[in-house]
This record gives sequence, C-alpha cells and structure tokens, in this order.
Amino acid sequence: MYDDDNYDDGFDDEALASRVRLSLWRKLFAYTNPYRKDLLRLATFAVLTASVEVAYPLITRAVVDSVAEHGFDANLWLYAWYYLACTVILALAVGGFIWTAGKIRTYVSHDIRRDGFENLQRLSFAFYDHRPVGWLMARMTSDCERLSNILAWGFLDLVWGFTMMAGIAIAMLIMNAKLALIVLAIIPVLAWVSAKFQRRILQSARQVRKTNSSITAAYNEAIMGVLTSKAFVREQENLSEFKQLTGGMYGASVMNMTQAAVYVPIVLTLASLAGGLTLAVGGFDLLGGVISAGTLVAFLAYARHFFDPVEQLGHWFAEMQMAQASAERIMSLIEAVPKVKDSADVTATMAAQRDMPSRSWVAADGGPAKISSIEVKNVDFEYDPAHPVLHGINLSVSAGETIAIIGPTGGGKSTLVNVICRFYEPTRGQILIDGIDYRQRSLHWLQSNLGMVLQNAHVFSGTIMQNLRYGRLEASDADVRQAAQLAGADEFIRAMPDGYLTEVGEGGGRLSAGQKQLISFARAILADPQILIMDEATSSVDTETEQRIQRGLTNVLAGRIAFIIAHRLSTIRMATRILVVRDGRIAELGTHDELMAARSHYFELYRQQSLQETTRTLDDPAPQPA
Repeated sequence: MYDDDNYDDGFDDEALASRVRLSLWRKLFAYTNPYRKDLLRLATFAVLTASVEVAYPLITRAVVDSVAEHGFDANLWLYAWYYLACTVILALAVGGFIWTAGKIRTYVSHDIRRDGFENLQRLSFAFYDHRPVGWLMARMTSDCERLSNILAWGFLDLVWGFTMMAGIAIAMLIMNAKLALIVLAIIPVLAWVSAKFQRRILQSARQVRKTNSSITAAYNEAIMGVLTSKAFVREQENLSEFKQLTGGMYGASVMNMTQAAVYVPIVLTLASLAGGLTLAVGGFDLLGGVISAGTLVAFLAYARHFFDPVEQLGHWFAEMQMAQASAERIMSLIEAVPKVKDSADVTATMAAQRDMPSRSWVAADGGPAKISSIEVKNVDFEYDPAHPVLHGINLSVSAGETIAIIGPTGGGKSTLVNVICRFYEPTRGQILIDGIDYRQRSLHWLQSNLGMVLQNAHVFSGTIMQNLRYGRLEASDADVRQAAQLAGADEFIRAMPDGYLTEVGEGGGRLSAGQKQLISFARAILADPQILIMDEATSSVDTETEQRIQRGLTNVLAGRIAFIIAHRLSTIRMATRILVVRDGRIAELGTHDELMAARSHYFELYRQQSLQETTRTLDDPAPQPA
C-alpha cells in the first residue's frame, strides 16, 4: 500500500526496466481473475492455433512422401480434407482469440480505470497537492491502455509461442533427432543476440517516449499560454525551444529504428542459417536414403517458423520491461491509502447504526442531525514539518454565527478552513463538533454538511440546470430556481438563450467569471449546508451583484455556521466576528467595532481600503446630463 501523502512517484525508469518484477505483474494479472473462463478460452484458442500451424508441415510431409511412393496413384483427397479441416479450425481459432482477447482487454481496462477513479474519489487533498492533472490523466488513459494490452495480447502470445515452439521441437525430434538438434543449436546464439539488442532498443525506445512526453507538455503549455506568449512576443523563442525538442525526438527515433532494422535482419539471418544447415545436412541424408523428401520439406518449414515465437515473445518481454514504470504508477494510484479517512471504530459504528431499527437521533452516516457548535482547540498544522502553517489556533463557533477570516496572502486563512472542513487533519490539537473530536465522526457525514463557494468556481459541462442541481440531485426545478434567486443568478440565467437549459460549454467557457461564481453560490445554497464556506466568493462579481448576494445571505446564513474568507472588507460587514490570521496565528478576534477600537492591523487595513474606495469614487467622472 502507498500513503497518499508520502508516496514518491518519481520512479527511476532505468531501475524499473532492468528486470521484470514478477510481484508487480502478479498484482496486475489478478485483474484477469474474474474472467478466468475467458482466459481459459483464450488459452484454448492459442493452443489450437499453434497446433494447427504445427500440423501443416506434417500434412505437407505426408503428401510429398505419398506422391514419391505412389506417384499418380497417391490418394491426395484425404490430405485435402486434412488441409480443409485445419484451415477451418485455424480460421475459427484466430477469430475466437481476436474476439476473446479484445473482450478481456476491454474488461481489464475498465476494471483498472474503475478502481483508479474510485480511489481518486476517496483520496484526501494531500494526494493532489503534488500530482499534476496531466500525471493522473496519463495514468488513467495511455498507461492503462498499454497494460491491458499486455495482459490480454501478451498472454495470448505467451501461450501461442510456447505451444508453437514445444510442438515444433517435439515434431522435429520425433522425425529426426539429428536435424532437430541442428535447428535447436541456433537458440543460444539467438538468445544472446536478442539480449544485447533488446537492451539497446529498450534504452532508445525509452528516450523516444521521454522526449515525446516533453513534446506533449510543450504543446499543452503553448496552447494554454497562447495569450501570454503573444502578449510578450515569445513566438520565435517558443518555436526555437520546440525545434530542439523535435530534433531530440528525431535523433532518438532514428536510433531506435536503426537498432530495430539491424536486429530483425539478424534474427532472419539466424533463421535462414538454421534452414540452410537443415537443407545441407538433410540433403545429404536424403541422398543417402536416411530421411524422406517429405521429412526434409517439413524440417525446412519448421526451421523457418521456429523463430517467429522467439521474436514475438522478445517483443512482449521488452514491452513488459518498458511498461513497468507505468504499472508501478497505476498500482500506486489504485493502492494509495487516504491520509484522511474514517477510523476502524467509526466504520464499525456506522455499520451497526445502519442495522438499528430506530436511529432518529443520529444521521444515517454517523453524525448528529444538527451541528450546534465547532471548537478549534490548540490546533497546529503543517504540510512540511520544516515549515509549519498554523500555530496554536483556538476558536469556538456556534450555530448562527458567521466568522469572517482576513489576513495577508499566505497567512494561513484557507488552510485553517480546510482543516476545519477535514480536507486535512490537524498535526496537533483537536477540532470538536458538538464537543466530540471530528475524527470520531464519519468523514462523509461532515463533508456532506458542507457548502463551499470558492474563488475559482468550477462549472461542469452541461446545462445551467444540471450544474445547479449538482448541489442536491433530487431537488425540484422550483427549488433550483429559488436557490438561483437567493444567489442573484436568476436574472442573468433567464436572459440566456435557453434559460436554465443553456449549455455552459467545457469548464463553463460560455459564461463569464462572475456568472460562474453566481452559479457556484446558488449550488451551495441548494445543498442546504449546515456549514457554509465562502473563499473570496464575491471577488468576481460587480458591486451591484455583490449587494444582491449580501441581501440573500441574510436568510441563507440563519441558523448555520459560516466562514467567509475575504480581502474585500465590504463583504464581511454582516459577520458576527472577524478573525485576523497572520503567520499562522490568530492576531485579532472580535466584532468590527471592537477591532476598529483596538486600532491594530484590522483598523489599518480597513482605513486603507476605505481611502482607496473613496479615491476611486472621486476619480470616476460624474455622469453628464442628456
């Protein structure tokens, strides 16, 4: 298992590819366990395919020997039926293994992605702090596809290859042991050559993949940052850097192709050498009457096909080595253990409560039906032990109170709220909900009672109605519209071409920043949370809309606990108390009047913002009469 906070994903591809790690592949191969019948069917088709391919030269041998012995009186219809039967079996087997392998690959890919996505939903925020979105996307797409191909098609080729080689070896040894040993003597030479070339091909292929990742990243940055590039006239510099990357890709690709172009002819040469030795020795034996012409023909066919599985298995072996870094990263994603999770006692308690005939005093997921107080006791928190973020925080909040949190950037405001919401847990100290440490409550219970409006509101693809209903899926259309009215979003929504059924585009691209913020606020209202978090929630709306939101908040905040993080002090006038956080500590705490009377940091900040607003008002030209 991997800790979601401490696991190091900076794998050394060289070390991972130096040898096949069977323990890792056993974990991945376990994904085929639910499909054992399909796997057995796939193995059967592979064995049938190999057996028929081994049988063809034997039929040819019988035909040649029969013609040599009986001339035109030879009964060739029997062998024609044998050929037809083998052809039908081969066609059915090939069709069967293509269908079955594709089915297994699809199922395994689905299961790996399902487990990965399911675990992503459980993992705490710490997991995402040091893993970029691109890293996660690559694991769930290209890496998953690559591994599912290896598990399905690699297994097929493994069974087919060993069956083919074993069948050919047995057939040759039975027909003529001397000629068989001549062909088999080439194997050690081929193995040595393959080992040398596969290592070099592996290294160059890895360099191609690494350079390709850099090119993909450069594409992404160039597209995402096109406005910045144009604003600073960086097009030529970007093109120059991109040419260097593509030049490296060209060199690595040419090297990889050159090595493959040398390796394949060597394998073909060794196979031809085996065939030539077989023809030379077998030819003398044929002249001496030791073997028949049919046997020599069969040996020539076997000598040519014996090395096909070697080449194919060598390819999959190299692919397994190269894919081990992907396999390790996928398993780290699937097996990552959330740092913030329910304890075993909480899980057991929840299971017992679900079985109780009556539990009106407790919520279905392990907490009280109503939150009346939150107490922060001596809380410290650190992302990195060398750099603590919060120090000795003490705060008590009751239902109906709104706590405004202000302070300089990086002072710890958002971190404090994240700890209260249990997105992170305190390094030291406690968060008590109704007098009980929230680690003794269900994580789902707490976070299902949260409503959040963030500075950068996220809007999903789909309609405005679907985005609003995300706050409460079972909400009626009337409930959704009422929440939108409270948030001040109803007016702009009704002005849209299709109203509440307007498509917002990917990431809400068809909406302005302020409109997305209003939708986010309405979504939080619809969720009817007991704890409401607003992190710079009105930073993207105009003053008039902000005032509408403030009026709506009066009703929304009634009876709830609310935390409002803001730099614009006009947004916190309705707060019950104001908390000033500096350097991870509570510097001031009180009402607006109390903090103004203290004439400290809050007083100075308020005075400066008041002066700025006054200056801005005076600078605005007065409207001219029509």
